[in-house]
Amino acid sequence: MSIAKPRLTAAHFAPRYWPHWLGTALLWLTVQLLPFAVLLWLGRAIGWLLPLVARERVAIARRNLELCFPEQSPDERDSWLRDHYANTGIALFETGMAWWWPAWRLRRVMQIQGLDHLQAAEAEGRGVILLAFHFLTLEVGAAIFTLDHPGVGFYRPNKNPVIEWLQFHGRTRGRASLIAKNDIREAVRAIKGGKRLWYAPDQDYGRRSSIFVPFFAVPDCPTVTATSALAKLSGAAIVPFIQRRLPGAQGYVLELQPALSDFPSGDQASDARRINALLEREILRQPGHYMWLHRRFKTRPDPQSPSYYQ
Repeated sequence: MSIAKPRLTAAHFAPRYWPHWLGTALLWLTVQLLPFAVLLWLGRAIGWLLPLVARERVAIARRNLELCFPEQSPDERDSWLRDHYANTGIALFETGMAWWWPAWRLRRVMQIQGLDHLQAAEAEGRGVILLAFHFLTLEVGAAIFTLDHPGVGFYRPNKNPVIEWLQFHGRTRGRASLIAKNDIREAVRAIKGGKRLWYAPDQDYGRRSSIFVPFFAVPDCPTVTATSALAKLSGAAIVPFIQRRLPGAQGYVLELQPALSDFPSGDQASDARRINALLEREILRQPGHYMWLHRRFKTRPDPQSPSYYQ
């Protein structure tokens, strides 16, 4: 079902939400007033505080890297982890940029490559699923794309009503609309109606939604099968959607890649492994930019095993 637009009420301004509004105001002023290069520097500085304020999440990120890259030296993994801290801090300001920067300012820092791949898929009369992944730049990548290209995405409301109001309006500021997470029927209807579905399947969504296939050195990574199901039900082409932050303050590249051939294949495990292999390739291009803080391997093949991969 479509997500109802949240509306501000007096309850949103209760004293317990004042810190959220204050933080939002500070973030808005910062991203509006400071140059892009300064935002990057400030984000890196804030990111260095991550081990002090989010120790549990840092431990999860460290463990994820250990599991995925056991062949790498501890020093190299630590280097990626430090880069991850910096990029997580930058992502805070990138979210503000995505939600509040005027269109002209977003366009100035972003270039889009591969629109011809999207156009080729649509010229065949097919719907399109934009296959995205949880890189820390996902908010700014989606924001710049939907300024000129309508799309729809799955959405999970935030439990905090203030954050929910900000998040919803931030993500729908361009030509984007949102549907409830896991509403396959509505997603298929949207694709068949000519809308492009932005979909990121690379998190642990639980046992009912997943099968276990390899991901880097982890032989049994829980991987959702919904991508294959959506493609089969809608007849959509799968167009990879990857954003990268360029060195220095050069901005971003949003890369649309050729549609996956022979997808779905009829073999869910093969399709899931293929998507994981694509994600592996993209992570190796920017290992410190992936969202390693997520409990990617929480669901285990054995329900009696520990709640997180030990």
